[in-house]
Amino acid sequence: MTERPPTVVVNDLHVTYRVKVPGRGRRTTREVPALRGVDLVAREGESIGVVGRNGSGKSTLLRSIAGLQTPTRGRVFADGHPSLLSVNAALIGDLPGARNIVLGGLALGLTPRQVAAKYDEIAEFAGLGDFLQHPMRTYSSGMQARLRFAIATAVPQRVLLVDEALATGDAEFRERGEERIAALRAQAGTVFLVSHTLAEIERSCDRCVWIEGGRVRLDGPASTVLGAYREVTKSGRLGRLGRPGRGRAQGGGSA
Repeated sequence: MTERPPTVVVNDLHVTYRVKVPGRGRRTTREVPALRGVDLVAREGESIGVVGRNGSGKSTLLRSIAGLQTPTRGRVFADGHPSLLSVNAALIGDLPGARNIVLGGLALGLTPRQVAAKYDEIAEFAGLGDFLQHPMRTYSSGMQARLRFAIATAVPQRVLLVDEALATGDAEFRERGEERIAALRAQAGTVFLVSHTLAEIERSCDRCVWIEGGRVRLDGPASTVLGAYREVTKSGRLGRLGRPGRGRAQGGGSA
């Protein structure tokens, strides 16, 4: 079988943050490694879940793929312009949702005419009704996430990066979001999904990458990786694991 073309290649990616910490009478700078030599290849039509504890490097990986985080060392290659959809993405809170749909569509590269043609579809998918006429600062986090997801997925994306954006929606919205992710994959797109809800990754992803301590601990079929991750988190052995990145689940696609 012909191997599908790659859409993202991450090669020996290191990201180190410099943070200021209180010292004796003055602040000192300390280096905090977030990613340590991450390698992976994503291909057309893949939906890749990313799991790991808080602070393991998941969001830093997505920001690096999106081009929002400069690597300290290593390189990231992407086909097109990966789109990062995050719960914490900036919103124009004083503008109503309806106006944000227009601005979001223009930011995706649509013409004003194309935005007008897509408007009803986006509004219906978000399911906010009359709230679209209210300022977005009055929305709950779930409502904001629904509108953001509806805008970002209105145009087929070559690479879509989803960071907990479905977690704040209700069950019906999460189901529709998963269906839209499946449709995107069917159009040869690639989706990265960061979520602490493992069942969501099981339903939406065929592959999973487990990051621990800034390194890839396991990369392979979602069922295999999630099974190993559940086993370790249930036993409380995460803090006693050896050096990450030694093994790969069979069938993984990392480089």
